[in-house]
Amino acid sequence: MTEVRQIFDAFMSPGSVTERLHFFVAAYSAADRTSQLGGNAEEGEDIERLEPTIDEALDMIRDGRIRDGKTIILL
Repeated sequence: MTEVRQIFDAFMSPGSVTERLHFFVAAYSAADRTSQLGGNAEEGEDIERLEPTIDEALDMIRDGRIRDGKTIILL
């Protein structure tokens, strides 16, 4: 198992909500996957896994395919 490292935490909207997010990074490989698509079917998870390069991900921000603030901050 690879090391999971917290890189920072942040309040998404200080002053209006108390939600605090913790951001983590870790290296992984195909051998670490527990299912073909992602998620645990027994727990009702339906996760779509995307694995763009960093340049592709930044393009996805620019063209609006990624609009989630947490994902943008992490990238």
